[in-house]
Amino acid sequence: MVPPKAPRHFLTLNDINRAELQQIIARAIELKAMLRQGTAPEPFNNKVLAMIFEKNSTRTRVSFESGMAKLGGHAIFLSTKDSQLGRGEPIEDAARCIASMVDMVMIRTYAHSTVQRFAEYSRVPVINGLTDEYHPCQLLADIQTYVEQRGSLAGKTVAWVGDGNNMCNSYIQAAELCDFELRIATPKGFEPEDEFVTPYQHRVNLSNDPRAAVTGADLVVTDTWASMGQEDEKKQREKIFSGYQVNKELMSLAQRDALFMHCLPAYRGKEVSADILDAPDSVVWEEAENRMHAQNALMEFLFNQ
Repeated sequence: MVPPKAPRHFLTLNDINRAELQQIIARAIELKAMLRQGTAPEPFNNKVLAMIFEKNSTRTRVSFESGMAKLGGHAIFLSTKDSQLGRGEPIEDAARCIASMVDMVMIRTYAHSTVQRFAEYSRVPVINGLTDEYHPCQLLADIQTYVEQRGSLAGKTVAWVGDGNNMCNSYIQAAELCDFELRIATPKGFEPEDEFVTPYQHRVNLSNDPRAAVTGADLVVTDTWASMGQEDEKKQREKIFSGYQVNKELMSLAQRDALFMHCLPAYRGKEVSADILDAPDSVVWEEAENRMHAQNALMEFLFNQ
């Protein structure tokens, strides 16, 4: 008897190569156009996605659930608060059981090891919807958005301003996959950890100066200063990060056609000024919608492996 083929997982951007990324982005743009024209196919017909949430969500849940429905599939919402995972069931046991009844699993959680362990025991593809270390699905949406607006990121300069968090870590991996320079500006003590930076030193420039990072950049990206689980640090972080707001003065240093992105939710007057968030060169709303399209293309890709 031939053993079943091992599933293809998507836990970080490193789980796909450059050609596969380009394929997924091109398909995302194609599916987006077909959905808007009312001519979208139903590649997820008779497919079920289990969505496991340990962290709360707006965009992740809506994008995955809507994406499955629009392309003929079904999604099941599972919160650790109302499932056995929240009562101490081992991840390995949950993975075996859930994967036997669905076709794909998306997990949004804290520890990256949680999605790694789940994937190890799952017989269906597992997608990282967000962990404390990585947010790869958001990067797919960001890359799609830039490609739609300006073309390839190859040879471009991207400025990351703020915390060296999970989004920052995924941007580091994206720099290698998409062939761009990444300038990261964080307060001292909030840089991304060495383990995330060291393999990509040829792509990444670290500093504590947001002006230096943004000068001449083609894309400027930021995120909330206090991520989920850091609420007790919020006031302290606001003081430390006060000089890292993306505003008109800072954006004026970037290229004239530079775009601004934020994975949302955004706090106007904190990490970004209101006028920049709502400016013509801000593509945050298109970026948010593209979560659905990029993930649709990703799921189709994984189903076809």
